[in-house]
Formats: sequence, C-alpha cells, structure tokens
Amino acid sequence: MNNQIWLWVGFNVFVLAMLALDLGVFHRKAHVVSFKESITWTVVWIALALLFNFGIWHFQGSQKALEFFTGYLIEKSLSVDNVFVFALLFGYFAVPAKYQHKVLFWGILGALIMRAVMIALGAVLITKFAWIIYVFGGFLILTGIKMIVKREEEIHPERNPVVRWFKKLMPVTSDYREDKFFVRENGILMATPLFIVLLLVEISDLIFAVDSIPAIFAVTTDTFIVYTSNVFAILGLRSLYFALAGVMDKFHYLKIGLGLVLTFVGVKMILAHTAWKIDTFLSLGAIVLILTISVVWSLLKPKSSVKLVLPDALKTKREEP
Repeated sequence: MNNQIWLWVGFNVFVLAMLALDLGVFHRKAHVVSFKESITWTVVWIALALLFNFGIWHFQGSQKALEFFTGYLIEKSLSVDNVFVFALLFGYFAVPAKYQHKVLFWGILGALIMRAVMIALGAVLITKFAWIIYVFGGFLILTGIKMIVKREEEIHPERNPVVRWFKKLMPVTSDYREDKFFVRENGILMATPLFIVLLLVEISDLIFAVDSIPAIFAVTTDTFIVYTSNVFAILGLRSLYFALAGVMDKFHYLKIGLGLVLTFVGVKMILAHTAWKIDTFLSLGAIVLILTISVVWSLLKPKSSVKLVLPDALKTKREEP
C-alpha cells in the first residue's frame, strides 16, 4: 500500500514539475509556437510516455505495459478531435497565435484535474456496479456510430449555456488585454475574451473525456494505468495541436477511423466477461490497423469538398517571426 501511495505521489510530482518547466522556463514569454518547436515537444512527450511504458514493463510485467500502451494510443488518437475543436474555437474568437499556448496550458491543467475525478468515479462505479461496464460499452458503440455518420463539426460558442451564464455573472471586455484572463477597469473586475475561450476549452475536454475514459476502462480497470495513460496523452495535446492544426483537413477519413475505434472498444467492453473476450494484444493491433488505414486512405483519396476552415492567423502562423 505504501509503495502504491508513493507511486501516485511520485508520478504527480513529476507531472507538476514538467508543467512548471514548460510554463516557467520554455514559455515564460508569450510567443508564436513554431512548427519546429511543436514537433520537438510532441516527440519529447511521446518519448517520455514510452520511457514510462518501459518502466511499467520492467516493474509490473508485459501485460500491464501492453494495457498502458493500448490505453495511451486510444487516448492519443481520440485527442485529434480536441485538436479540431481547439482550431475552430481559436478561429471563431480570433485568438492571436502567441496567446494560444497559454490558453491550452491552463486548459489542459484543468483537464487533468477533471479527468482524475472522472477516472476515480468510473473506477468506483465499475467496482460497485459491475453491470455499468455494459452501459459504458453501449454508450461507446452509439458514440462511435454517431461519429461515423455525422462527421461535420459545428460550434456555436454564443449558444453555450455556460458562456451565457458567465456573461451574466461577470462583465467581459470587448477585446483582448494581451494574455490576461482578467483585468480591473474603473474599479470593476472584468473577464477577457481569452478567459471565455479557456472556459470553452475546458467544456470541450469534459465532453471528450466522457467518451475516452470509458474507452480506456475497456482495456484495463487498473486506475493507475488508466490515469497515467490519460495524463501522458493530455500532456502532449498542446504540441499536437500546434503540429496538426494547419493540416487537419488532409485527414478527412480519420474521423471515420476514430468512430470505428470507439465502436470496436465498445464491443470489446461488452464482451469482456464472455467466452468471446477480445485479447488486449489483438485490440492493440486492430486499433493500429484502423487508424493507419484511415490516415493512409485520407492521403491517397483527398477530398476537396472536405476542408477544415481555419482563419488566416492559423494558416500562416508558421511564417510568423
């Protein structure tokens, strides 16, 4: 028990240290994240995840390591949807490129807290009510089918009830105040549009977490594996956004692939306690195959009619000094 406690404490200290290093050293000053920088950080986060995966294999065995890697791959692939929504939100609110990293940093910090709570709740539900696994499985299948059938994304932030409620609670400035979330003007505390964007980023991640967390519980019920695989995927989400935002329109079949992954994982969850239980290694192979085919097919069969409309600020951010 003591070893487990120190394992949890040690991992969270590592995460906080990396976040402090990220914001306090590498991104202390607001700047436009270049393509080179985003790719570098993407590789760093993936390398750290694989190194941690090796540690699990060394100390807990190959089965746990396979569960972590499969969960990490599922969460990483589903995070592509987050990238799509981030791009639309930043475009809708015309967020300057140099302030986007700060929004994603605090957004992802909030996402880590929310997901920790949701994972703990999910673990309790599965332990107390074994039948809930079938509810999760059915939900994932329905979500996957919906993702396959309805691929067009529409976002109307002005209709969001949380945003409308917040604007009644606190006044919002008409424009940005550099990278500040709140300012005091004429003695009145006001939020800036940047905080509204942050609020929507948190809401969107909460919605996506409802899909992704049950999906990882289909792979393993070990809360430490579920939590750490989620955390590593989320930590690399910012760099993944800056790397992919400008080329998302090229992977128009990836949405179908993600829908098939969710459907497959839902079926796996429902069959978990039957004679037709799907092995974790087989699951990993199927997920990799589905994602590979969807990406390759997107590149081989470009569809000019399917485009992610991005504002000029996002399309040209790589050319900014």
